[in-house]
Amino acid sequence: MRPHVLAVDQGTSSTKALLLDAAGDIVRRAEVPLSQTHPGPGLVEQDATALLDSVRGAVADCLTGIDPRTVAGVALSTQRESVVLWDAATGEPVAPLVSWQDQRGGERAARLTGAGAADEIRRRTGLPLDPMFSALKMAALLDVHDPSRARSKDGALRLGTVDAYLIHRLTGQAVTEIGNASRTQLLNLATGDWDEQLLGLFDIPRAALSRVVPSTGPFGTLHGLGPLTDGTPLLAVMGDSHAALFAHAGWRPGTVKVTYGTGSSVMTVADSPAPAEHVCGTIAWSTGHPVHAHEANIRSTGRTLTWLADLLDTEAEELIRLAADADAGDVTLVPAFGGIGAPWWDARAVPLLVGFGLGTGRAQLARAALESVAFQVADVLAALPGLRQVVADGGLSRSDALMQLQADVSDVTVARTRHHELSAAGAAHLAGLGLGLWTTADLEQRADAGLRTFAAGWDDARRGDTVARWRHRVAAARDLGTRGQQRTS
Repeated sequence: MRPHVLAVDQGTSSTKALLLDAAGDIVRRAEVPLSQTHPGPGLVEQDATALLDSVRGAVADCLTGIDPRTVAGVALSTQRESVVLWDAATGEPVAPLVSWQDQRGGERAARLTGAGAADEIRRRTGLPLDPMFSALKMAALLDVHDPSRARSKDGALRLGTVDAYLIHRLTGQAVTEIGNASRTQLLNLATGDWDEQLLGLFDIPRAALSRVVPSTGPFGTLHGLGPLTDGTPLLAVMGDSHAALFAHAGWRPGTVKVTYGTGSSVMTVADSPAPAEHVCGTIAWSTGHPVHAHEANIRSTGRTLTWLADLLDTEAEELIRLAADADAGDVTLVPAFGGIGAPWWDARAVPLLVGFGLGTGRAQLARAALESVAFQVADVLAALPGLRQVVADGGLSRSDALMQLQADVSDVTVARTRHHELSAAGAAHLAGLGLGLWTTADLEQRADAGLRTFAAGWDDARRGDTVARWRHRVAAARDLGTRGQQRTS
């Protein structure tokens, strides 16, 4: 029997399972959707038990009719900064999962900034002090469920990102993958381990956290993930954006990966852990030696389209179709839901829709939403050093109109992969390397096969005017947020 690799991609809106054969081709796939709840302003949660069930359901669907003995190993990619608090003895969640989109850590972030801690936190972690990252969410969860920190100090409560939670539930191991850990704002990039000073600043007991290991583990073996055979090894774990970069063979310098998902990650490998101006430093993956990366995170890209679709009582796909041939005119949407991310990192910014009138219709609004995606990514690309090639993946990258707009507004050639499930594939590629199924040269050839390119077509004057208008309106969204906060303080 020729071996297979089973890849599980646990994302914000769904969990996917892909079965890859020894040639790296996807032979089966399955998907289980997931929902979010919004229990209050700025709060975004998911059911952690439903999330685990979605992993089991996707695996079961994917392996229907497949001999599970052919699965040589499993790879896992996960949403990153989201946090779960669970009982260490039973594995049961103590509270809902707090999403990476959640903003409940804002007040603590303001206090730490006021105390002068923000620069030191960024120096150690590569990340700006922002509620998107895990530490502030972890502290908020403990403030409610273990305010004295007694249970977390003795290890009775466990805190972690989604990878740590799933590894514990499926293998029994108390470990977390280094790339995911680097997104918590508790990991020191220079040492690759939890930082005692950061743990103290955020009031997170070390005993509540899992041990940090490379992306190739060891993670132990899987149990209770039928019809998969108990004892099947978990060979690789990666953050979803990191895995997508790996699938693009993104270890090659100058390759900048843009994933167009619920939010967007723009990432490229870096020579050192030091963050570049306006973008984050992070650890992309490790096979024993950490690979550092520069990354920028955009909070709302695909989510902007689904928000507008819900508002207009239609489907996001219909809005994307309408946007393809529409002219937004003077309409601009700045989707600062919960603030705006890279390169501005302004939690006070507010959503802004301007330039519309009584004659504005769905098509113009849809186009403005689509343009907001390209404009936000363009702002980030302008801040990244050493750009040579932009490679695109994720659901929204299927839109030819968006890819062409991205090339035009950024003045770059954008290469779109023919595959759109790169997070799962990237984790599988890492696992397959360990199994000896393929080489890095094979993966580079695979990444370059079938790319479709979109070349910039705008002249400098049109590009300059368009970017200037966008940035003027981003500045207005930030200014309105600042004024609003001043009025309420």
